[in-house]
Amino acid sequence: MKFAIVTFPVYDAIPPADLGRAVEDHGFESLFFTEHSHIPASRETPTPWGGELADRYYRSYDPFVALSVIAARTSTLRLGTGICLVPQRDPISLAKEVASLDHISGGRFLFGVGAGWNLEEMRNHGTDPRTRFALLEDRIEAMRAIWTQDEATHHGPFTDFDRIWAWPKPAQRPHPPVLIGGNGGGVIDRVVAHGDEWFPLLGDFGRLREQAAELREKAAAAGRGEIPITVFGGPYHAAAIEQFAELDVHRLLVNTPAADAETVLPHLARVAAQVADLTG
Repeated sequence: MKFAIVTFPVYDAIPPADLGRAVEDHGFESLFFTEHSHIPASRETPTPWGGELADRYYRSYDPFVALSVIAARTSTLRLGTGICLVPQRDPISLAKEVASLDHISGGRFLFGVGAGWNLEEMRNHGTDPRTRFALLEDRIEAMRAIWTQDEATHHGPFTDFDRIWAWPKPAQRPHPPVLIGGNGGGVIDRVVAHGDEWFPLLGDFGRLREQAAELREKAAAAGRGEIPITVFGGPYHAAAIEQFAELDVHRLLVNTPAADAETVLPHLARVAAQVADLTG
């Protein structure tokens, strides 16, 4: 199992370059940054977890800019979005950002994507929340065409273009892994049809176990091989690691505070030490 760090890249916390160097030096496989373009002050949509919304949600750098800085300061660390809100971005521009970051980093990018939950935020981008999942799927396929075709063509329900040129292509072939986030009822079908990995939040192990079994069954029926599972923000004590191993979880993301270096660096050292003890 691979261990990764996930955090909000807030502008008034530890600088991204310093964070990236520390995460790589402690031996973690990857670093993921969250995304919110903004938070509407008039928001009425409840959070998925039922609590208050912390200010880190509207104080973050753009993840692609922050990860590009880290790419220049690291050599082995993989760089991920956790998650990129694809329905709030133009797919042609986003395909360029993904390919550019993957090319600059030497093929180290992991493209975590999702449809989002903040309805007012989506609407500010001109996105109808009712169609966000179909829009996500369409834009993934549009970007896949741009990454893999010299003269890319895509005719979808939301995105339509014919014979466009767009370089660079990603360093990874055919493109960076697409990790599709979500825990809802339709996510497994979405992963099998459009994704390279499943990227769930951990609610409870029972639900994760059921959906992991569904993923294996539907992947086999679709003629696909094993689809890896990356778990966002799960616990990393011994009992949890054993359960993740039983489910063949590929990667575990450990939440890290969006805070200053005096808080974050000791946290990373503690997590690295605990992971080393658990994995021997």
